Amino acid sequence: MKLSEVKSALANLETIAFQLPTGELVPTHFHVTEVGKITKHFIDCGGTVRNENVANFQLWNADDYNHRLHPEKLLSIIELSEKVLELEDFEVEVEYQAETIGKFGLDFDGVNFLLTSKQTDCLAKEKCGIPEQKPRVRLATLQATEESCTPGSGCC
Repeated sequence: MKLSEVKSALANLETIAFQLPTGELVPTHFHVTEVGKITKHFIDCGGTVRNENVANFQLWNADDYNHRLHPEKLLSIIELSEKVLELEDFEVEVEYQAETIGKFGLDFDGVNFLLTSKQTDCLAKEKCGIPEQKPRVRLATLQATEESCTPGSGCC
């Protein structure tokens, strides 16, 4: 989800809720402690130099049960970050504390912001000798043709 999509969703909400991949909601007394720009400059295993930029939100469960983050407040924090940090319309990544700090992608279902699971991946499969995954075919869906060898036809 891009930062512009988050802002658009916030403009139409009365409350903010984040939902974990398990379906559990982040407690309503969470705070967004950071909105930032993360730049990752790295070399992949194939030797290609890469740059990635993401907008980052850090969620924190506070012991402050009396205050709730309202959509207009988060929107103002994002707008300030765009101005001060020159934050562009990047994909949004969310950090949330569980057993350790977890990194999540972000989506929206019309009501809740959904924290989506992220996976690692090899960015240079062709240089590492990792074969492309072969398509899986269900044998039951294959159609026999006239040239096919059928049981009892004597072709085998």
